[in-house]
Amino acid sequence: MTKARSQQVSLEATPYYHCVSRCVRRAFLCGESFEHRRGWVEDKLLALAEVFCIDVAAYAVMSNHYHVVLYINASQARNLSAQEVIERWHQLFKGNLLSQRYCRGDTLLKAEQVVLDGIIEVWRQRLQDISWFMRLINEGIARQANKEDQCTGRFWEGRFKSQALLDEQALFACMAYVDLNPLRAKMAKTPEHSHHTSVKKRIAKAQTAHQINHPQQQEKCLMNFAGNPRQVMPEGLPCRLSDYLELVDWTARIVRNDKRGAMDKNLPPLLSRLNITPDHWLTLSTQFEGRFGRVIGTLQHLKQACITLRYRRTPGMANCKLLFEGD
Repeated sequence: MTKARSQQVSLEATPYYHCVSRCVRRAFLCGESFEHRRGWVEDKLLALAEVFCIDVAAYAVMSNHYHVVLYINASQARNLSAQEVIERWHQLFKGNLLSQRYCRGDTLLKAEQVVLDGIIEVWRQRLQDISWFMRLINEGIARQANKEDQCTGRFWEGRFKSQALLDEQALFACMAYVDLNPLRAKMAKTPEHSHHTSVKKRIAKAQTAHQINHPQQQEKCLMNFAGNPRQVMPEGLPCRLSDYLELVDWTARIVRNDKRGAMDKNLPPLLSRLNITPDHWLTLSTQFEGRFGRVIGTLQHLKQACITLRYRRTPGMANCKLLFEGD
């Protein structure tokens, strides 16, 4: 039975989620005349990330679906002033009469201010809500595509798929899986040539940076890499960008050439740190979505998350134990 979205997304369990949305019309995919729609999705995704308190860690826009790894930035949402919440919401919708008057500087009655304060808190929650984020991407693209096709009806499947990523093993395995989608689909030969992906953007920016691991010199529209975990950890992905790109490149060469039995003995440092064997890593980076259900991580984190989410049983135990525990 399908679980409600509220039972799948919980900040107590993790702020990281892998989401997948698929198209129901073949027209989206087939033929070169529809290739530009991948750019629509990419542009919409990155534009909404500027408004929402949701960071994009990785994405790949394929021909008839797209993947995105999202980070719910609850602290950012919590620290927004009332004015900032309203301004962000007005970039998405018109708001209401009270919010419009507030922005004009009109004086509100005490009762009106109380009502507006309640509305602002609703909007604050929505600005960190993955369902609202995905909804606005898909609705906008559907309208554009239907207008271009001169038709009406559904463009996307009714629900997007969501997978909770509980720890850094699950997070980086999922990010690599997403970034390498075009290579597995034979749409690109190397990560730097895989169009409409986060890894292409990160590599392009790194090629012009003096210090690629410095947060200020990384791609600004994507969640930055904050460096390896340490006692005082800044906000960002918990590893160095150079280590992640090295791991993706190493994985891509094996996936592209289909040479599992001829792996380089010099394993990327990040893979060693994650304590995942090379064979298991290659399984994760090529079969991630299909191997797991709604919750993914090492066995310890998986059990803890299922308690938090009030699951009656622990799903995916066998694969999590097999693939995330080094030999």
